[in-house]
Amino acid sequence: MTKLSDWELWACANQVLKLHGDKEAHHVAKQIGALVLQGDEDGIVAWQEIARRIAALAETKGRATRQ
Repeated sequence: MTKLSDWELWACANQVLKLHGDKEAHHVAKQIGALVLQGDEDGIVAWQEIARRIAALAETKGRATRQ
């Protein structure tokens, strides 16, 4: 698997949030679980990075709505 760029990881995180809303954690967990079963270490790392970015986006969104 080709490593994703930082920009691509952020784009993936944003797309997961758009498509899955408040169920994004479940979607990410399913993706990582499937990759674990396949033994795809690069894919696991990519989805872990996407999950970190989703958390950052959600935190930023939460701060923006609390102001």
